[in-house]
Amino acid sequence: CAHVCARQLDGRIVQGSLPGTTTAHQLVVSIRQKCSPEEVLNVLKDLPNPRPDDEADSRFNPLKIDVFVQTLLNLGSKSFSHSFAAISKFHYVFKILAEYEEPQICILRNMFELWHNHHQMMCVLIDKMLKTLIIECSAVANWIFSKEMTGEFTKLYLWEILHLTIRKMNKHVEKLGHELREAREKLRHAESEESDSDDADAGNNNPRKAGDDREKPTEEMVERMEECQETAQANQKNLFLIIFQRFIMILSEHLVRSDTDGRDFN
Repeated sequence: CAHVCARQLDGRIVQGSLPGTTTAHQLVVSIRQKCSPEEVLNVLKDLPNPRPDDEADSRFNPLKIDVFVQTLLNLGSKSFSHSFAAISKFHYVFKILAEYEEPQICILRNMFELWHNHHQMMCVLIDKMLKTLIIECSAVANWIFSKEMTGEFTKLYLWEILHLTIRKMNKHVEKLGHELREAREKLRHAESEESDSDDADAGNNNPRKAGDDREKPTEEMVERMEECQETAQANQKNLFLIIFQRFIMILSEHLVRSDTDGRDFN
C-alpha cells in the first residue's frame, strides 16, 4: 500500500489495484469533511491484517498505518503548518495505531516512502512526532539503522535526525532531573519549616493555617518523580545501546564486504 495515497489523490484510482485503495479514498473524503479521530478509526476498522497469523497482533495492523499515515501526510503536504495541524488533530489515531515500537517504525517507513525526496520535511515531521510522543526515540534509532535505510547513510539529513533524537532524549532526562532536585529541595525545606513551626506553635498555642501546605510536594509525589526519572534514564541508556550496537554491526558488515570485494572501505 506504499503509494495508495499518491495515486488516489491525483484522481487516478484503480479500485482494488492495491490493498487499502478503496479505504484510502474513503479516508480522504472523510478528512476533507472534517471528520473526528473516532470516525477515522471507523473507516480503517475493516482493513485486513496482512501479517501472518502467528505474528498477527490486534494492536498493530501495518495496512491501517500505511493507509492512514500516507493519506494524512499527503493531505497535509501543502506546508509544514498543514502537516502539523493534521498530526495534532489526529494525534489520538496515531496513539491507537502505534502503541509500541514496531508500529512506530512502520509510521516512520511510511513517512519516508512519501517524503524521501524532501529531507527537511522528514526532519521536522520526526521532530513533531517526538514532541507529541507519537513515536519514541528508540523507534527512530532502530528505523535509521534498518536495512532499508543503508542507501541513506551518507546523507546529512539522516544524521541530523539522529542528533535531534539524541538531544531530545537528553533534554528530557535533564528536565526530569532538574524537577526532581527542586521537588526534593522544596520537600526538605517544607519539612524543616514544619518542624520549626510545630515548635513555635507548641509555645504560642497558635495552630498553622490550612493553606500552608498548598505548594509543598509530598513524599509520594517525589517517589513518583524518581520513578519517572529512572524510566527516562533507562530509555536513554537503551537509545545509546541501540545506536552503538547497530552502528558497529553495520560498519563491521561494510568493512568485511569491502575486504571481500577488494574495494576501498572509504
